[in-house]
Amino acid sequence: MELIPPNRAYQASYRAYIAELGDEVRYPFTMDLPHDDFDSLLHRLAEIEQGIALLPGHVSSSTYWLVDDGELIGVSNLRHVLNERIRHIGGHVGLGIRPSRRGQGLGTRLLAQTLVAAGARGLRDIHVHCYADNHPSARMIVANGGVLDSTVQLEDRVVERYRIAS
Repeated sequence: MELIPPNRAYQASYRAYIAELGDEVRYPFTMDLPHDDFDSLLHRLAEIEQGIALLPGHVSSSTYWLVDDGELIGVSNLRHVLNERIRHIGGHVGLGIRPSRRGQGLGTRLLAQTLVAAGARGLRDIHVHCYADNHPSARMIVANGGVLDSTVQLEDRVVERYRIAS
């Protein structure tokens, strides 16, 4: 199992992952990018990493794919910096695991490997947020050294804000 940058070799697996998600909310946000033209998707992810043509309120970020035996099983997005909005709600890391592979501890592994990537970028105080009712995500964050820093209200939901020293 390894963490890699997005790669054309996983196009079919990426499309199968998207199909598995169906109507559920996609995490991280990069899973919502248009993907009909896969080369354009890869180009757009490279632009986001370089900070080119970012949407308002967004910051440069790297997308990583957790792959195992030719299958894309998870996606993480590491924001290189935090602006005020993302520091308040969002944090450095967003991630998701393919529905058919959930409940196997893979989110914990994906976050651990993403934290290594964060350290390689020189990031030391990593903010990771989740909804208070998302107990699997909270457990994953704590398993990676996350310490609850604060909670904030977002409309009708509570967001837990954790910090991890990497």
